[in-house]
Amino acid sequence: MGSSLRSVFSLLLGMGILLMGSGLIGTLLGLRAQSEGFSELAIGMVMSAFFIGYIVGSWLIPAVIARVGHIRTFAVLAAVSAVAALAHALWVDPVVWWFLRLINGISLLGSYMVIESWLNEQVVEKRGQVFAVYMMTALLALGAGQFLLLLYGPEAMQSFMLVAILFALGLIPIALTPVTQPVPIQTTRLPLRDLYRRAPVGTVGSGVSGLVTGAFWGLAAVFAREIGLSDAGVAAFLSAAIFGGAMLQYPIGHASDGRDRRKALMIVSGLAALGSVGIYLAIGQALIVIVALGLLWGGFAFSLYALSVAQTYDRLESSEALEATRGLLLMNGIGSAVGPMLAGFILFVADASVLPLAFAGLLLCYIFYVSLQLRRETPVPPREMADFVPVMRTSPVSADIDPRTESDPHETVTLHPTEEPDPHRDRDASWPEDGR
Repeated sequence: MGSSLRSVFSLLLGMGILLMGSGLIGTLLGLRAQSEGFSELAIGMVMSAFFIGYIVGSWLIPAVIARVGHIRTFAVLAAVSAVAALAHALWVDPVVWWFLRLINGISLLGSYMVIESWLNEQVVEKRGQVFAVYMMTALLALGAGQFLLLLYGPEAMQSFMLVAILFALGLIPIALTPVTQPVPIQTTRLPLRDLYRRAPVGTVGSGVSGLVTGAFWGLAAVFAREIGLSDAGVAAFLSAAIFGGAMLQYPIGHASDGRDRRKALMIVSGLAALGSVGIYLAIGQALIVIVALGLLWGGFAFSLYALSVAQTYDRLESSEALEATRGLLLMNGIGSAVGPMLAGFILFVADASVLPLAFAGLLLCYIFYVSLQLRRETPVPPREMADFVPVMRTSPVSADIDPRTESDPHETVTLHPTEEPDPHRDRDASWPEDGR
């Protein structure tokens, strides 16, 4: 395990720095938009653009990587992310911010793709452990980024400069990583219609998870401020929810192994709904109460996607898991794009306190749906179940690193079969194996 982590330490370090910037700008924009007088509906639209960028990037970035190589692609994406961060402070307008968030989403998705391609190339043994460390690093970095808001506040230009600095710094350890050039990226996926027919509970669960967590990433900071929390309180509430997801995801998943995961999804959804109601009832109470409930809510809500993936794997052959995961990512991405718009609409037409109740209602609807599926489907025998692995939605390449999928990291995949490969295309964009 130690040697495996040492071989990818620089990749994890670079991604951690990058995600600290991403975590900061997500919260920063919500609070700054509110201070500038954007309506909640406009804020929701702006935040949705980030996840629309995720969906667009899943089609766009693989072609860019195939054309210019991983290293150049990542360098360009880091530069674009830094420029976009600074541009937010120069042009404070919801339409401009929508396009900038779209660019941010495409860039971050591309960064995930590049780093996960390298991880998949370098790690052959103990992939599960490295995958878990990678996911933990991502969540901790996103959580830590919330507290950087306290250095200058959402109204200061320095906060946007700090985001740009982090995006640029994240490039350095990755650009200096002495690893070989990864193979081109495969982006095939199981059609959503077939995926739903084979695993309806997991497919719908992936979408519901996207709705809930997308709304959280987009509007939680606005919600926290509207219920009276200070900037420090906003950072504490958001980071508690993220850290809760990092802490509870594995214990919850491990407890579901060998059991009917449909029932596990019902239980976890029910607990997340209770957490939502608890947050509603705690509005106006001491900060520690809100933060503690946020920790529990995040632990359950952020576990829904990983449980949905595991439940889907239970119902498919192992050879189908790779394409299925990419379909689930698309479903989750669609939910994540709709979530902030829905949350923004709720905040626009109703009091902020209604938002956690809306979360609870959505989760209860999913519980009802799963209860109907319990009658229509036969449970999967425990011996045929896949093991649980903690995951979060990143890029389609994360499916290659997941130890449950049957993928060969050294198998060359051609994105455009009709093209002849160019052996000189990435010659100046890759390193020799000895790192020189």
